[in-house]
Amino acid sequence: MSSSVYEDVTERLTQALAGDDPGAWADLDGHVRGLVRWGGLVPAPGEWLSATPPRQPTVLELALALCDPDGRAREAALPYAAHTPALLPLVVIRCADWAEPVRDRARALLCARLPGLAPEALASVASVVLREGRRLRGEAARELLTARLREVPEAHLPPLLTSEDRDLRRLAHRIAVERDLLSPSRLATIAATHPDVVVQDLCASAAITAAGDTVDETVLAPLLGSRSGRVRAAGVTALRRAGRAAEAEPFLYDRSALVRACARWTLRQAGTDPLPLYRAACAAGDPTPYFAPVGLAECGDRVADAPVLWSLTGHELPRVRAGAVVGLRLLDAVRFPRLVPLLDDSSPRVVRETLKALAPWDDHLLVGASAPAPAPAPPRAPVGVPVDAPVPPPRSWVRRALGVARRRGAGRG
Repeated sequence: MSSSVYEDVTERLTQALAGDDPGAWADLDGHVRGLVRWGGLVPAPGEWLSATPPRQPTVLELALALCDPDGRAREAALPYAAHTPALLPLVVIRCADWAEPVRDRARALLCARLPGLAPEALASVASVVLREGRRLRGEAARELLTARLREVPEAHLPPLLTSEDRDLRRLAHRIAVERDLLSPSRLATIAATHPDVVVQDLCASAAITAAGDTVDETVLAPLLGSRSGRVRAAGVTALRRAGRAAEAEPFLYDRSALVRACARWTLRQAGTDPLPLYRAACAAGDPTPYFAPVGLAECGDRVADAPVLWSLTGHELPRVRAGAVVGLRLLDAVRFPRLVPLLDDSSPRVVRETLKALAPWDDHLLVGASAPAPAPAPPRAPVGVPVDAPVPPPRSWVRRALGVARRRGAGRG
């Protein structure tokens, strides 16, 4: 093996041993296989296996043998890996090997080694298992890992719950929920603060289920105060179970459509119709909640509620004006000539919502509107262009107005 090739393989092995990237082990495996096939490794990686008397290989020698394209060399090298825990990720890769004897021996070795791993080592190996579990024949290693996580002491879970590997974090939280290792209040806190939406949903549902009919403030407060709409929605739904359905009313005006829908459901289950509450909020004047117009449109009536929304398009708060435009769009109550002046609104938010509401009129004239002025005479055809060449029709006045408004909105944003 040339010194440059040796240094390259050694560097790749060092990076894999650092444990920062679970994919580094698969990259090392493929790299070594390519070098052997093209004669880049001399002597062959598994020559030490035939040494007399047998000897324990170095970490590099064992890693090369575990990546050897020859299945017999990979199978023969596996028993030595039992004494080198650092190379257990390569054993994981061999669990999905194309050669059945290699797979069987690797899986038996992994099953024997998993129970003795320290929490940090288990987290490192688990990341490789989950990554390789997506490969053909990789499910067996994942099943071994899952079975082990269902048995590990509770003290082994924190490094897995906080792992940088997304798949491992999700699996660890799922196992922790299955084993009832987290209290309802802890689950609610995780749901409210965790950045992963899958973990948020899992822990929010688990917190409410674990609390049962005794949902208290330690569970509801984190859920209702979360920045995630999905978590807040779970908390709003839990208000009914806690016998506090009336407290869902402020969430009728939440910025999240899901939270607003859950608040309406919770109030209806308690016998309260949310529609009069929306109408009262929209008629309140200056203290109108920002998203009250949108909520009114989501459960209101076009004939009865569209006039209120039209009046709110002149509200002094930009968010209320924008919400009124959204509500008109949801109720299918947009009227082009009446809404066009909002294209010159001082708020980019209002302009954006107005453009969205007027989008159906972007490429055709409003039905019933007066016909546009006749098109001016076409200009003289350039030299070389036939006189009877087709002239593209001018864009409608609606498209031109919307184009100008878009450019204005882009300049303000």
